[in-house]
Amino acid sequence: METVSINNDKQSLQNVRLGKEVTIFNFVNAYGCSIDDGSKIGAFVEIQKGATIGKNCKISSHTFICEGVHIADNVFVGHNVTFINDKFPRATNGDGALQTGADWNCVETYVEQSASIGSSATILCGVRIGGKAIVGAGSVVTKDVPPYAVVAGNPARIIKYLETTPA
Repeated sequence: METVSINNDKQSLQNVRLGKEVTIFNFVNAYGCSIDDGSKIGAFVEIQKGATIGKNCKISSHTFICEGVHIADNVFVGHNVTFINDKFPRATNGDGALQTGADWNCVETYVEQSASIGSSATILCGVRIGGKAIVGAGSVVTKDVPPYAVVAGNPARIIKYLETTPA
């Protein structure tokens, strides 16, 4: 928890645990989360309470990381990636009253070490993206992605497995 490079003063960082040499770009909104050593957070990113980001991650601009998302070390997240943490979202209860935090269950999602998620992918809650897996741009991930798998489409399907570790 030492140095942070903030490229602009237009951030909202509240109760964020920051590792060493974290870089945060313009217009980031992060609260109650954890960002570990060496990670870079692009402009217009939101990271909600309880989310964790490992070491040496790159989170590209316009990405939404909600409560319950856990990103391991060395993960790449492309531009405009959206994580979801509620399987059945509703604005109101059966009686028409606006829902509160007590009215829903946060479903956790895990992205394992060295995975890559392409731009504009949507990651539904309750899934695990395996280590070194690749999620193609624009994909909608609805179920677990095995380690070393390359997935794409809506819903995302396995295209192939990596034979070797990508550089």
